[in-house]
Parts: sequence; C-alpha cells; structure tokens
Amino acid sequence: MSASGSNKAIVAALGANLGIAVTKFVAWGFSGSSSMLAEGVHSLADSGNQLLLLLGGRQAKQRADLEHPFGYGRERYVYAFVVSIILFSIGGVFSLYEGVNKLQDPHPLERAWIPIVVLLVAMVLEGFSLRTAVRESNHVRGNQSWVQFVRHAKAPELPVVLLEDVAALTGLVLAFLGVGITVITGDPIWDAIGTIGIGALLVIVAIVLGIETKSLLVGEGASAKNRDAIEAAILAGPETTRIVHLKTLYLGPDEMLVGAKIAVESDKRFLVVAADINAIEQRIRAAVPVARMIYLEPDVWIDPTEANPPTDTFVIKGLE
Repeated sequence: MSASGSNKAIVAALGANLGIAVTKFVAWGFSGSSSMLAEGVHSLADSGNQLLLLLGGRQAKQRADLEHPFGYGRERYVYAFVVSIILFSIGGVFSLYEGVNKLQDPHPLERAWIPIVVLLVAMVLEGFSLRTAVRESNHVRGNQSWVQFVRHAKAPELPVVLLEDVAALTGLVLAFLGVGITVITGDPIWDAIGTIGIGALLVIVAIVLGIETKSLLVGEGASAKNRDAIEAAILAGPETTRIVHLKTLYLGPDEMLVGAKIAVESDKRFLVVAADINAIEQRIRAAVPVARMIYLEPDVWIDPTEANPPTDTFVIKGLE
C-alpha cells in the first residue's frame, strides 16, 4: 500500500473533519442539540486521530539503530491502536454520557434549522472524505471484499480512515434523525436517543479497530498468498529441494522478516552454499518485495524414518 495514497486519504479526512467540527460546535451553541455536541466532539476526535496517523507514518521512517535493529515500522501500528482508544473514550463514551444526561434532563431545541443545515453540509464533506478513502483503497484492495480488506490490510491507515468515515456518515444520519424527529414531535428525547446511537456506533467501531490493530502489534505473518510465493521462490532453483521450516513476520506495513531453514546437499562447499543462499534471497525479494530482511539457515535433511542415519550427513563440506 503506497504511503502517498494513505496520506492523501488522511489529509482529505483531516480537512473535512476540522471544518465539520467547527460548524457542529457553532450549531450546538445556537441550538443546544446534544446530538450536535456529540457529533462535534466526534469530528474533533477524528481530526486528532488523523494527526496521529500522520505522526505515526513520520515516526516509522526513522532509521534502524542499536535499540531498534529492525527499524520503527511498527510505530504505525502503535498510533493506529491509540486512535482506536481515542475513538472509544472521547468519541463513544462521551457521546453515551451526553445522551444519557439529555435523557435525564431534556430541554427543547432552539433554532433547530441550524443543526439540520449543518448536518446536511457535513454529510457532503464526509462523503467527499469517504470517496477519497474508497478510491485510494481500491488501488490496493484487489479482489478482497471490504470486510477482508479491513481485516487483513497490513497498513493500518486506510482501514482506519474508512471505518472512521463510515462511522461519521452513519452518525450524521443518526443525528439528523434525532434532530428531525425532535422538531416534528417537539419531544427532545429523540435528540438524546440519536446521541446515544452515535455513542454506541463509535464504541463498536473503536472495538473493531482495536482488535484488528492489536493483532498487527502482536505480530502477523505473511498472507497465504505471499507465503506460497516465498516457498515457490525458495524451491524454484536447484539450490535446495526442501524447506525444513519457514517463519515470517511483518516488521511494519512495508517490511517483512523471512527466516527459513533449508536443506542442502551434504557435500557442498561453503562458498557454494553462500552463493546458493544469495540466489534464493534474490528470488524471494523479486516474488515478494516487502520481504526485505531474509535469514536463511542451511541444514542437511535427515529422514526421520531412517533408523541409523549416517553421521557424516550432518556435516556440510567446507563448514567442518
């Protein structure tokens, strides 16, 4: 997933949310709508989230050092996880609190036309942000469904922006319904119900984001497609005929660690084995470009069913 595509979606979402947040707070100040207050806080939290995603991308570009020999690629996962926490606490929990408070102490809306106009404008701006995120995601989504894309994407920025934008549009609809029904019936409880609906929606989205990002933080390996490509690249030449074991780990969205033990002939000299390993590494990088760190361990395959394997097959000629 290109960093430029992710950044374009983030910047579009940031611009939309900052503008929307200001108008929502102004509408809340004039109308007293709790739905508008909840939506204003939601947009403000989203704006902070986009800044965090941009910061995470910047931090991830730091060069590897002695303390972090594999680099800082996972910074992007850390900041995406922080985003899910902010969305849960500031966006979701605050909206639930405000909705419950409005249920306990309802008060009529003033100048109800203001939040209605603001909500309609916000829907247009959020639609623009979502359109940008969808377009950039389609460049890398391939044949995956949207659920598969969110679940399996190794770069967290686009799935985060997508879920935020979908949640924002849905929240705007809930706020519009809450304010609209309140205007029609004159009962402010509907505004409170809309606010609670927004809070519940944000909590659900935050939990989904947290679960998916946690998996990346813990450490995910290559997809089945990439793992098959790596195995095929290892076995494509005459250097080895067997993979004893293979381990993969994403160090960041754009960098994968590959470690494998491969079987080689027992009579090969060290220089030949070294040349074979270099050839295999080139094929792996060509097949899976994100496989940037590769460690291959040569070994001799011993058939476990053989009762008395010859002891000299444990020695690679040139290494003894």
